[in-house]
Amino acid sequence: MTRTGVVIVTYNSAEMIERCLKSCADLPVVVVDNASKDATCDHVRRRRVVTLIANPSNYGFAHAVNQGVGALEAELILLLNPDTELKTPLRDLEAACFEEGTGLAAGQLTDEQGQPQRGFALRRFPTAGTLIFEVLGLNRLISGNPLNRSYRCFDMDLSQPAEAEQPPGAFLMFRREVWQRLGGFDTQFYPVWFEDVDFCKRASDLGLKIKYVPQVTAFHQGGHSIAGLDWECREVYWYVSLLKYASKHFRPLGFRWVSAAVVLGSLFRTVLGVMTRRSLRPITVYTRIGQVAGRSLISGRVSELKYSGFSGGVGTRAVKIHKE
Repeated sequence: MTRTGVVIVTYNSAEMIERCLKSCADLPVVVVDNASKDATCDHVRRRRVVTLIANPSNYGFAHAVNQGVGALEAELILLLNPDTELKTPLRDLEAACFEEGTGLAAGQLTDEQGQPQRGFALRRFPTAGTLIFEVLGLNRLISGNPLNRSYRCFDMDLSQPAEAEQPPGAFLMFRREVWQRLGGFDTQFYPVWFEDVDFCKRASDLGLKIKYVPQVTAFHQGGHSIAGLDWECREVYWYVSLLKYASKHFRPLGFRWVSAAVVLGSLFRTVLGVMTRRSLRPITVYTRIGQVAGRSLISGRVSELKYSGFSGGVGTRAVKIHKE
C-alpha cells in the first residue's frame, strides 16, 4: 500500500485541472468527474498515470469522494479541489496525520499573493447561533461580531500550527482508517456543501484531533466548484445542506431555531432578490426554501422537497431532499 494518494472531484474543471494535476505529479491520483460538460475528462485522460472515474451524472461531492478513496490503495488520502495547486511537499502534513490521537490534517490555503485565505482556510464548527447569524445575513452586515469572529477564526494566527476544527475539504488529508471508521463522507449532503464539515465533526466526536499545518501550502483560486451552478441551485443546495447539518448535529431546540431563522431570512431575501435582480424568480426560490424550513420547524426534522425546476448543476438527477 502506498503512503499517500490524492482524490480530486471535478465538475466542469477544464480551465484549472491541468495545474492541479501537475502539482501532484509524484503522487497516485484519482479524479472523479461528476458529468462535466466541458473538456475536463479529455484533459485528465491525457495523463495516463491518473485514474479517471467518469460518472454518467452528478452523484454529488460526498459520493464522488467515497468513490475516489475506494479506488486508491493508500494509507493517507489527500482531498484536493481542482482549483488548488500544491506549493510545498506534503511530508509535514503526513507526519501530522500519524501523531498520537490525530486522524486528519490540513495545510494552509493561500491566494495569488501567497496570503492565507482568512475566513475560509480555517473555521470552527458552526453553532446554532452561528448559522442563525449566517442565514439572517448578520455575519455579512456586521462581520466583526463575536460569533462570526470565532466561527471564521479571525482571532487565530494562521501562520502558526494549531489544532483545528473545520478545515475545508479543498485541502484536507486523512487516514484511510479514519474514513473507514466514519463510514465515508455522508452522501445525504447532495450535491454539495457541509459534507466536509460533517466529516470533520464526526471525526472530532470520536475524539480524533485535527491538525492545522501552515508550512504546507496550496494556492486556491476559490469559488470554482460552484461557479457553474445557477444562482437558484446554489441557494437551494446551500440552505438544505445547512438544515441537514443542523438536524444531524444540533439539539432539537437549536435545530428549530435555525429553521425559524431560515424562514425569516427567506422573507428578507425574497424582497432583496426581487429588488436587486429585477425578477420574480426569487419569490419561487425562497418560497421553496421557506417551505422546507417551515416544515422542519414544525416536525423537528428536515422535510422532503422535490425540486426539478433548475436547469444547471445536477446533470440528469433531480434534486430530492429526503426525510431524515
